[in-house]
Amino acid sequence: MEITATLVKELRETTGVGMMDCKKSLIETEGDMEKAKDLLRKKGLATLAKRSDKIASEGIVGSYIHLGGKIGTLIEVNCETDFVAKNEDFKEFVKDMAMQVTASNPLYVSIEDVPAELIAKEKEILAAQSDIMKKPEQMRDKIVEGRLNKFYEQVCILEQPFIKDPAIKVKDLIGQKVAKIGEKIVIRRFVRYVLGEGL
Repeated sequence: MEITATLVKELRETTGVGMMDCKKSLIETEGDMEKAKDLLRKKGLATLAKRSDKIASEGIVGSYIHLGGKIGTLIEVNCETDFVAKNEDFKEFVKDMAMQVTASNPLYVSIEDVPAELIAKEKEILAAQSDIMKKPEQMRDKIVEGRLNKFYEQVCILEQPFIKDPAIKVKDLIGQKVAKIGEKIVIRRFVRYVLGEGL
């Protein structure tokens, strides 16, 4: 199959990855768009793994204010160099992540940040649900684990579906950005404010 410029452009627009990488992926997958997307995601994760030992000490603090100033978020996202921190694509990603926190209200960055006692309490609550109690004992743990993953999607930003494209999780989006930018990207912390909350 001929790899046309239109095909390459389409893949670039849906993945945000550079033209040459898109072209290589399409050649490798013989023009199969879905396989090319999967290949780019795998490469993004491979780049992410390669860069995991790098220190991301640069970056920016971004913000997003919604609903006429009644709700908003401050977020710190780190990268490796100030060159990338000034990049428009990186700045847009940080803004998207501030919007993500504002809209989806995660409590933690990753599963590793969730306190062990909270996980234990959630497992206990899930295990005691009547529909699970009716299942054979050997199936219960698997069902609880499945529901626990849903819990992580609610409370961890990295596990959440991306608000602009729910087909991918935030952690996969980061993988795509790392593949495109070529640097480690870390969501370090965030604070979400709701006007009058706690009064």
